[in-house]
Amino acid sequence: MLDGLKSSLGDAIKKIVKSSGIDEELIKDLCKDVQRALLTSDVNVRLVLEITKRLEERSLNETPPPGLSRKDHIVKILYNELTKLLGNESDFNFIPGKQNKIILLGIQGSGKTTMASKLAKFLIGQGHKVGVVGADTYRPGALIQLKMMCAKSDVEVYGEENNKDSPNIVKNGLKYFENKSLDVIIIDTAGRHKEEHDLLEEMVKINKVAEPDLALLVIDGTIGQQCFNQAEAFHKTIPVGGVVISKLDSSAKGGGALAASAATGAQIMYIGTGERIDDLEKFSPTRFVGRLLGMGDIQAVLDLAKRLENEGDDVRMKRISSGKMNMDDFFYQLEEVTKVGSLKGLLDSMPGMSGMVKEDQVDQMEDRVSKWRYIIQSMNKDEKADPDLLNSSRIKRIARGSGWAEGEVKELLKNYKNSKNLMKASKGRQMQGTLRKMGLG
Repeated sequence: MLDGLKSSLGDAIKKIVKSSGIDEELIKDLCKDVQRALLTSDVNVRLVLEITKRLEERSLNETPPPGLSRKDHIVKILYNELTKLLGNESDFNFIPGKQNKIILLGIQGSGKTTMASKLAKFLIGQGHKVGVVGADTYRPGALIQLKMMCAKSDVEVYGEENNKDSPNIVKNGLKYFENKSLDVIIIDTAGRHKEEHDLLEEMVKINKVAEPDLALLVIDGTIGQQCFNQAEAFHKTIPVGGVVISKLDSSAKGGGALAASAATGAQIMYIGTGERIDDLEKFSPTRFVGRLLGMGDIQAVLDLAKRLENEGDDVRMKRISSGKMNMDDFFYQLEEVTKVGSLKGLLDSMPGMSGMVKEDQVDQMEDRVSKWRYIIQSMNKDEKADPDLLNSSRIKRIARGSGWAEGEVKELLKNYKNSKNLMKASKGRQMQGTLRKMGLG
Protein backbone atom coordinates (compact mmCIF):
# COMPACT_ATOMS: atom_id res chain seq x y z
CA MET A 1 0.00 0.00 0.00
CA LEU A 2 1.59 3.31 -1.13
CA ASP A 3 4.98 1.63 -0.99
CA GLY A 4 6.77 4.59 -2.61
CA LEU A 5 5.49 7.05 -0.02
CA LYS A 6 6.23 4.63 2.81
CA SER A 7 9.79 4.09 1.57
CA SER A 8 10.46 7.82 1.06
CA LEU A 9 9.15 8.80 4.48
CA GLY A 10 11.08 5.93 6.05
CA ASP A 11 14.32 7.16 4.48
CA ALA A 12 13.63 10.69 5.75
CA ILE A 13 13.13 9.44 9.31
CA LYS A 14 16.29 7.31 9.15
CA LYS A 15 18.34 10.48 8.55
CA ILE A 16 17.02 11.92 11.79
CA VAL A 17 17.44 8.73 13.80
CA LYS A 18 21.00 8.06 12.59
CA SER A 19 22.22 11.66 12.99
CA SER A 20 24.70 12.47 15.73
CA GLY A 21 22.83 15.66 16.62
CA ILE A 22 19.82 17.75 15.60
CA ASP A 23 20.40 21.20 14.09
CA GLU A 24 18.45 23.61 11.87
CA GLU A 25 20.06 22.29 8.67
CA LEU A 26 19.02 18.70 9.43
CA ILE A 27 15.43 19.80 10.15
CA LYS A 28 15.27 21.73 6.88
CA ASP A 29 16.59 18.66 5.04
CA LEU A 30 13.87 16.54 6.69
CA CYS A 31 11.21 19.01 5.52
CA LYS A 32 12.53 18.87 1.96
CA ASP A 33 12.52 15.05 2.02
CA VAL A 34 8.93 15.03 3.30
CA GLN A 35 7.93 17.54 0.62
CA ARG A 36 9.39 15.34 -2.13
CA ALA A 37 7.72 12.22 -0.70
CA LEU A 38 4.27 13.84 -0.52
CA LEU A 39 4.47 15.61 -3.88
CA THR A 40 5.54 12.38 -5.58
CA SER A 41 2.42 10.77 -4.08
CA ASP A 42 0.32 13.53 -5.68
CA VAL A 43 -0.63 15.34 -2.47
CA ASN A 44 -1.78 18.93 -3.18
CA VAL A 45 1.12 21.42 -3.22
CA ARG A 46 -0.61 23.84 -0.84
CA LEU A 47 -1.23 21.09 1.70
CA VAL A 48 2.37 19.89 1.42
CA LEU A 49 3.76 23.38 2.06
CA GLU A 50 1.44 23.87 5.04
CA ILE A 51 2.51 20.56 6.59
CA THR A 52 6.22 21.07 6.13
CA LYS A 53 6.02 24.68 7.37
CA ARG A 54 4.39 23.51 10.61
CA LEU A 55 6.85 20.60 10.82
CA GLU A 56 9.82 22.99 10.56
CA GLU A 57 8.43 25.55 13.02
CA ARG A 58 7.46 22.99 15.63
CA SER A 59 10.71 21.01 15.29
CA LEU A 60 12.80 24.17 15.78
CA ASN A 61 10.77 25.78 18.55
CA GLU A 62 9.09 23.08 20.64
CA THR A 63 10.78 21.62 23.70
CA PRO A 64 10.38 17.83 23.95
CA PRO A 65 8.37 16.66 26.97
CA PRO A 66 10.28 14.98 29.83
CA GLY A 67 11.48 11.50 28.92
CA LEU A 68 11.30 12.04 25.15
CA SER A 69 14.44 12.69 23.09
CA ARG A 70 14.47 15.49 20.54
CA LYS A 71 14.76 12.96 17.72
CA ASP A 72 11.69 11.07 18.91
CA HIS A 73 9.82 14.34 19.38
CA ILE A 74 10.48 15.39 15.76
CA VAL A 75 9.21 12.03 14.50
CA LYS A 76 6.13 12.47 16.70
CA ILE A 77 5.53 15.94 15.22
CA LEU A 78 5.68 14.48 11.69
CA TYR A 79 3.28 11.72 12.78
CA ASN A 80 0.84 14.30 14.20
CA GLU A 81 0.93 16.56 11.14
CA LEU A 82 0.35 13.70 8.68
CA THR A 83 -2.50 12.41 10.84
CA LYS A 84 -4.14 15.86 10.81
CA LEU A 85 -3.83 15.93 7.01
CA LEU A 86 -5.97 12.79 6.73
CA GLY A 87 -8.78 14.03 8.98
CA ASN A 88 -10.44 12.45 11.97
CA GLU A 89 -11.42 8.83 12.42
CA SER A 90 -15.04 8.31 11.42
CA ASP A 91 -17.44 5.45 12.01
CA PHE A 92 -21.06 4.65 11.20
CA ASN A 93 -23.24 3.81 14.18
CA PHE A 94 -25.53 0.95 13.19
CA ILE A 95 -28.93 1.31 14.82
CA PRO A 96 -30.08 -2.00 16.38
CA GLY A 97 -33.56 -3.29 15.63
CA LYS A 98 -33.79 -1.88 12.11
CA GLN A 99 -32.37 -2.44 8.63
CA ASN A 100 -29.58 0.11 8.19
CA LYS A 101 -29.36 1.17 4.54
CA ILE A 102 -26.03 2.09 2.94
CA ILE A 103 -25.96 3.49 -0.61
CA LEU A 104 -22.74 3.45 -2.66
CA LEU A 105 -22.05 6.36 -5.04
CA GLY A 106 -19.21 7.03 -7.47
CA ILE A 107 -18.22 7.51 -11.08
CA GLN A 108 -18.03 4.62 -13.51
CA GLY A 109 -14.93 2.50 -12.94
CA SER A 110 -14.40 3.57 -9.33
CA GLY A 111 -14.95 0.00 -8.13
CA LYS A 112 -18.39 0.29 -6.49
CA THR A 113 -19.56 -3.23 -7.35
CA THR A 114 -16.37 -4.79 -6.00
CA MET A 115 -16.59 -2.52 -2.97
CA ALA A 116 -20.20 -3.60 -2.32
CA SER A 117 -19.10 -7.23 -2.01
CA LYS A 118 -16.04 -6.30 0.09
CA LEU A 119 -18.09 -4.17 2.44
CA ALA A 120 -20.68 -6.95 2.78
CA LYS A 121 -17.93 -9.43 3.73
CA PHE A 122 -16.36 -6.91 6.14
CA LEU A 123 -19.66 -6.22 7.92
CA ILE A 124 -20.44 -9.94 8.17
CA GLY A 125 -17.09 -10.32 9.92
CA GLN A 126 -18.32 -7.75 12.45
CA GLY A 127 -21.39 -9.85 13.16
CA HIS A 128 -23.93 -8.11 10.91
CA LYS A 129 -26.44 -9.84 8.63
CA VAL A 130 -26.23 -8.25 5.20
CA GLY A 131 -28.22 -8.13 1.97
CA VAL A 132 -27.31 -6.30 -1.27
CA VAL A 133 -29.46 -4.57 -3.88
CA GLY A 134 -27.94 -4.33 -7.38
CA ALA A 135 -29.28 -1.15 -9.02
CA ASP A 136 -26.63 -0.59 -11.72
CA THR A 137 -28.75 -0.77 -14.90
CA TYR A 138 -26.18 0.81 -17.23
CA ARG A 139 -23.13 -1.42 -17.12
CA PRO A 140 -23.60 -4.80 -18.89
CA GLY A 141 -23.02 -7.72 -16.55
CA ALA A 142 -22.96 -5.57 -13.41
CA LEU A 143 -25.62 -7.66 -11.65
CA ILE A 144 -23.96 -10.96 -12.61
CA GLN A 145 -20.60 -9.69 -11.30
CA LEU A 146 -22.19 -8.52 -8.07
CA LYS A 147 -23.92 -11.86 -7.48
CA MET A 148 -20.74 -13.84 -8.21
CA MET A 149 -18.65 -11.77 -5.79
CA CYS A 150 -21.25 -11.74 -3.00
CA ALA A 151 -21.72 -15.51 -3.34
CA LYS A 152 -18.20 -15.90 -1.91
CA SER A 153 -19.50 -14.75 1.46
CA ASP A 154 -23.04 -16.19 1.10
CA VAL A 155 -24.65 -12.75 0.77
CA GLU A 156 -27.97 -12.63 -1.06
CA VAL A 157 -28.27 -10.09 -3.89
CA TYR A 158 -31.55 -8.69 -5.21
CA GLY A 159 -31.61 -7.46 -8.79
CA GLU A 160 -33.81 -7.34 -11.90
CA GLU A 161 -31.87 -8.10 -15.08
CA ASN A 162 -34.48 -6.71 -17.49
CA ASN A 163 -35.60 -3.68 -15.49
CA LYS A 164 -33.84 -0.39 -16.37
CA ASP A 165 -35.68 1.68 -13.76
CA SER A 166 -33.09 1.97 -10.97
CA PRO A 167 -35.33 3.69 -8.38
CA ASN A 168 -37.96 0.98 -8.98
CA ILE A 169 -35.37 -1.79 -8.47
CA VAL A 170 -34.28 -0.19 -5.20
CA LYS A 171 -37.89 0.06 -4.06
CA ASN A 172 -38.57 -3.60 -4.94
CA GLY A 173 -35.29 -4.74 -3.39
CA LEU A 174 -35.98 -3.05 -0.07
CA LYS A 175 -39.47 -4.56 -0.04
CA TYR A 176 -37.99 -8.00 -0.82
CA PHE A 177 -35.57 -7.80 2.11
CA GLU A 178 -38.10 -6.14 4.43
CA ASN A 179 -39.15 -9.29 6.27
CA LYS A 180 -35.76 -10.98 6.27
CA SER A 181 -33.64 -10.96 9.41
CA LEU A 182 -31.01 -8.52 8.10
CA ASP A 183 -29.63 -5.46 9.82
CA VAL A 184 -27.69 -3.92 6.87
CA ILE A 185 -28.78 -3.41 3.25
CA ILE A 186 -26.11 -2.24 0.80
CA ILE A 187 -27.35 -0.57 -2.41
CA ASP A 188 -24.99 -0.65 -5.41
CA THR A 189 -25.75 2.08 -7.97
CA ALA A 190 -24.63 2.91 -11.51
CA GLY A 191 -21.45 4.89 -12.04
CA ARG A 192 -21.93 8.49 -12.98
CA HIS A 193 -19.84 11.60 -13.63
CA LYS A 194 -20.18 15.00 -12.03
CA GLU A 195 -21.17 16.42 -15.44
CA GLU A 196 -23.86 13.78 -16.17
CA HIS A 197 -26.87 15.73 -14.92
CA ASP A 198 -29.46 13.09 -15.91
CA LEU A 199 -27.65 10.42 -13.92
CA LEU A 200 -27.22 12.72 -10.94
CA GLU A 201 -30.95 13.49 -11.12
CA GLU A 202 -31.64 9.74 -11.13
CA MET A 203 -29.43 9.47 -8.05
CA VAL A 204 -31.67 11.99 -6.28
CA LYS A 205 -34.68 9.77 -7.08
CA ILE A 206 -32.89 6.65 -5.80
CA ASN A 207 -31.96 8.53 -2.64
CA LYS A 208 -35.60 9.56 -2.12
CA VAL A 209 -36.78 5.95 -2.49
CA ALA A 210 -34.01 4.42 -0.39
CA GLU A 211 -33.83 7.03 2.40
CA PRO A 212 -30.33 5.71 3.24
CA ASP A 213 -28.81 5.94 6.69
CA LEU A 214 -25.39 6.42 5.10
CA ALA A 215 -24.21 7.51 1.64
CA LEU A 216 -20.70 6.25 0.91
CA LEU A 217 -18.74 7.77 -1.96
CA VAL A 218 -16.37 5.26 -3.58
CA ILE A 219 -13.31 6.96 -5.06
CA ASP A 220 -10.62 5.36 -7.19
CA GLY A 221 -7.31 5.89 -5.39
CA THR A 222 -5.44 6.09 -8.71
CA ILE A 223 -7.00 9.44 -9.75
CA GLY A 224 -5.26 11.46 -7.06
CA GLN A 225 -6.26 15.08 -6.41
CA GLN A 226 -9.12 14.96 -8.95
CA CYS A 227 -11.25 13.21 -6.36
CA PHE A 228 -11.79 16.53 -4.56
CA ASN A 229 -14.05 17.81 -7.39
CA GLN A 230 -15.83 14.46 -7.58
CA ALA A 231 -16.54 14.38 -3.88
CA GLU A 232 -17.75 17.97 -3.95
CA ALA A 233 -20.15 17.32 -6.88
CA PHE A 234 -21.66 14.20 -5.33
CA HIS A 235 -21.93 15.89 -1.93
CA LYS A 236 -24.06 18.66 -3.49
CA THR A 237 -26.40 16.02 -4.95
CA ILE A 238 -26.66 13.73 -1.91
CA PRO A 239 -25.08 14.49 1.46
CA VAL A 240 -22.06 12.16 1.53
CA GLY A 241 -21.61 10.65 4.97
CA GLY A 242 -18.28 8.98 4.28
CA VAL A 243 -15.66 8.15 1.65
CA VAL A 244 -14.24 4.78 0.62
CA ILE A 245 -10.92 4.83 -1.25
CA SER A 246 -10.49 1.87 -3.59
CA LYS A 247 -7.35 0.56 -5.34
CA LEU A 248 -4.85 1.88 -2.79
CA ASP A 249 -2.61 -1.17 -3.23
CA SER A 250 -0.38 0.11 -6.01
CA SER A 251 -1.22 3.71 -6.87
CA ALA A 252 1.40 6.43 -6.70
CA LYS A 253 -1.49 8.92 -6.49
CA GLY A 254 -3.04 7.33 -3.40
CA GLY A 255 -1.70 10.07 -1.14
CA GLY A 256 -3.49 12.68 -3.22
CA ALA A 257 -6.76 10.79 -3.09
CA LEU A 258 -6.54 10.41 0.68
CA ALA A 259 -5.67 14.04 1.29
CA ALA A 260 -8.23 15.46 -1.14
CA SER A 261 -11.01 13.27 0.25
CA ALA A 262 -10.27 14.33 3.80
CA ALA A 263 -10.24 17.97 2.69
CA THR A 264 -13.87 17.76 1.50
CA GLY A 265 -15.12 17.26 5.05
CA ALA A 266 -16.58 13.82 4.29
CA GLN A 267 -14.29 11.59 6.31
CA ILE A 268 -12.63 8.49 4.88
CA MET A 269 -14.29 5.46 6.49
CA TYR A 270 -12.82 2.48 4.61
CA ILE A 271 -9.90 1.78 2.29
CA GLY A 272 -9.50 -1.02 -0.22
CA THR A 273 -5.95 -2.35 -0.13
CA GLY A 274 -5.98 -5.13 -2.74
CA GLU A 275 -8.03 -7.19 -5.17
CA ARG A 276 -9.22 -9.94 -2.82
CA ILE A 277 -12.62 -9.76 -1.15
CA ASP A 278 -10.90 -9.52 2.26
CA ASP A 279 -8.79 -6.54 1.25
CA LEU A 280 -10.86 -3.86 2.97
CA GLU A 281 -10.18 -2.18 6.27
CA LYS A 282 -11.67 0.50 8.45
CA PHE A 283 -9.66 3.67 7.99
CA SER A 284 -7.87 5.12 10.98
CA PRO A 285 -5.57 8.12 10.26
CA THR A 286 -3.37 7.34 13.27
CA ARG A 287 -2.91 3.68 12.34
CA PHE A 288 -2.42 4.48 8.66
CA VAL A 289 0.27 7.09 9.32
CA GLY A 290 1.92 4.76 11.83
CA ARG A 291 2.33 2.19 9.08
CA LEU A 292 3.56 4.77 6.57
CA LEU A 293 6.26 5.84 9.00
CA GLY A 294 7.21 2.23 9.75
CA MET A 295 6.10 2.60 13.35
CA GLY A 296 3.69 -0.32 13.14
CA ASP A 297 -0.01 -0.49 13.86
CA ILE A 298 0.57 -1.18 17.52
CA GLN A 299 -3.10 -0.79 18.38
CA ALA A 300 -4.08 -3.66 16.05
CA VAL A 301 -1.69 -5.99 17.84
CA LEU A 302 -2.96 -4.89 21.24
CA ASP A 303 -6.56 -5.32 20.07
CA LEU A 304 -5.80 -8.87 19.02
CA ALA A 305 -4.16 -9.67 22.36
CA LYS A 306 -7.11 -8.20 24.26
CA ARG A 307 -9.64 -10.11 22.16
CA LEU A 308 -7.83 -13.41 22.62
CA GLU A 309 -7.57 -12.79 26.34
CA ASN A 310 -11.02 -11.38 27.11
CA GLU A 311 -13.53 -12.67 24.58
CA GLY A 312 -13.01 -16.35 25.27
CA ASP A 313 -15.21 -17.67 28.05
CA ASP A 314 -13.54 -18.85 31.24
CA VAL A 315 -14.07 -22.53 30.46
CA ARG A 316 -12.45 -22.20 27.03
CA MET A 317 -9.47 -20.25 28.35
CA LYS A 318 -8.92 -22.77 31.17
CA ARG A 319 -8.97 -25.59 28.60
CA ILE A 320 -6.52 -23.80 26.34
CA SER A 321 -4.11 -22.77 29.08
CA SER A 322 -4.08 -26.23 30.63
CA GLY A 323 -3.18 -27.86 27.30
CA LYS A 324 -6.60 -29.52 26.94
CA MET A 325 -7.55 -27.49 23.88
CA ASN A 326 -9.94 -29.24 21.46
CA MET A 327 -10.48 -28.62 17.75
CA ASP A 328 -13.32 -26.16 18.44
CA ASP A 329 -10.90 -24.07 20.50
CA PHE A 330 -8.31 -24.23 17.73
CA PHE A 331 -10.96 -23.10 15.22
CA TYR A 332 -11.94 -20.27 17.59
CA GLN A 333 -8.33 -19.06 17.64
CA LEU A 334 -8.15 -19.07 13.84
CA GLU A 335 -11.35 -17.02 13.67
CA GLU A 336 -10.04 -14.53 16.23
CA VAL A 337 -6.83 -13.98 14.27
CA THR A 338 -8.72 -13.34 11.02
CA LYS A 339 -11.02 -10.80 12.70
CA VAL A 340 -8.08 -8.39 12.78
CA GLY A 341 -7.92 -8.57 8.97
CA SER A 342 -5.80 -10.48 6.54
CA LEU A 343 -2.62 -12.11 7.82
CA LYS A 344 -0.66 -9.78 5.54
CA GLY A 345 -2.35 -6.81 7.19
CA LEU A 346 -1.61 -8.22 10.64
CA LEU A 347 2.07 -8.83 9.86
CA ASP A 348 2.41 -5.38 8.28
CA SER A 349 0.89 -3.88 11.41
CA MET A 350 3.49 -5.35 13.75
CA PRO A 351 6.48 -3.13 14.53
CA GLY A 352 9.53 -4.54 12.79
CA MET A 353 7.53 -7.14 10.83
CA SER A 354 6.38 -4.97 7.92
CA GLY A 355 7.85 -6.29 4.67
CA MET A 356 9.59 -9.20 6.40
CA VAL A 357 7.27 -11.81 4.89
CA LYS A 358 6.88 -12.12 1.13
CA GLU A 359 3.46 -11.75 -0.48
CA ASP A 360 3.38 -15.32 -1.81
CA GLN A 361 4.23 -16.69 1.66
CA VAL A 362 1.35 -14.74 3.20
CA ASP A 363 -1.00 -15.97 0.47
CA GLN A 364 0.01 -19.55 1.30
CA MET A 365 -0.69 -18.94 4.99
CA GLU A 366 -4.12 -17.44 4.28
CA ASP A 367 -5.00 -20.27 1.90
CA ARG A 368 -4.03 -22.80 4.55
CA VAL A 369 -6.23 -21.17 7.20
CA SER A 370 -9.13 -21.13 4.72
CA LYS A 371 -8.66 -24.87 4.01
CA TRP A 372 -8.54 -25.67 7.71
CA ARG A 373 -11.90 -24.03 8.27
CA TYR A 374 -13.55 -26.40 5.78
CA ILE A 375 -11.75 -29.40 7.22
CA ILE A 376 -12.78 -28.62 10.81
CA GLN A 377 -16.36 -28.01 9.71
CA SER A 378 -16.36 -31.50 8.15
CA MET A 379 -15.62 -33.14 11.52
CA ASN A 380 -18.42 -34.44 13.72
CA LYS A 381 -19.00 -33.26 17.27
CA ASP A 382 -17.02 -36.07 18.92
CA GLU A 383 -14.02 -35.57 16.62
CA LYS A 384 -13.89 -31.83 17.35
CA ALA A 385 -14.04 -32.52 21.08
CA ASP A 386 -11.33 -35.19 20.89
CA PRO A 387 -9.15 -35.02 17.74
CA ASP A 388 -7.22 -38.07 18.99
CA LEU A 389 -10.15 -40.11 17.64
CA LEU A 390 -9.05 -39.32 14.10
CA ASN A 391 -7.75 -42.58 12.64
CA SER A 392 -7.07 -43.25 8.95
CA SER A 393 -10.70 -44.05 8.04
CA ARG A 394 -12.01 -40.91 9.76
CA ILE A 395 -9.33 -38.81 8.03
CA LYS A 396 -10.43 -40.21 4.65
CA ARG A 397 -14.07 -39.33 5.40
CA ILE A 398 -13.21 -35.79 6.51
CA ALA A 399 -11.02 -35.28 3.43
CA ARG A 400 -13.90 -36.28 1.15
CA GLY A 401 -16.36 -34.09 3.05
CA SER A 402 -14.14 -31.01 2.98
CA GLY A 403 -12.99 -31.41 -0.61
CA TRP A 404 -9.31 -31.44 0.35
CA ALA A 405 -6.63 -34.13 0.24
CA GLU A 406 -5.90 -36.39 3.21
CA GLY A 407 -2.50 -34.75 3.48
CA GLU A 408 -4.19 -31.43 4.26
CA VAL A 409 -6.16 -33.04 7.10
CA LYS A 410 -2.94 -34.51 8.52
CA GLU A 411 -1.21 -31.14 8.19
CA LEU A 412 -4.05 -29.55 10.19
CA LEU A 413 -3.72 -32.19 12.92
CA LYS A 414 0.02 -31.61 13.09
CA ASN A 415 -0.44 -27.86 13.53
CA TYR A 416 -3.25 -28.37 16.03
CA LYS A 417 -0.99 -30.56 18.19
CA ASN A 418 1.90 -28.09 17.92
CA SER A 419 -0.40 -25.23 18.94
CA LYS A 420 -1.83 -27.28 21.81
CA ASN A 421 1.65 -28.08 23.13
CA LEU A 422 2.74 -24.45 22.79
CA MET A 423 -0.31 -23.22 24.67
CA LYS A 424 0.28 -25.75 27.41
CA ALA A 425 3.94 -24.81 27.73
CA SER A 426 3.21 -21.08 27.86
CA LYS A 427 -0.02 -21.33 29.91
CA GLY A 428 -2.03 -19.70 27.16
CA ARG A 429 -0.10 -16.45 27.36
CA GLN A 430 2.06 -16.60 24.25
CA MET A 431 0.54 -13.46 22.76
CA GLN A 432 1.30 -11.46 25.88
CA GLY A 433 4.81 -12.89 25.83
CA THR A 434 5.23 -11.80 22.23
CA LEU A 435 4.08 -8.30 23.10
CA ARG A 436 6.47 -8.13 26.04
CA LYS A 437 9.36 -9.15 23.79
CA MET A 438 8.41 -6.23 21.51
CA GLY A 439 8.33 -3.92 24.51
CA LEU A 440 4.58 -3.42 24.31
CA GLY A 441 3.23 -5.67 27.06
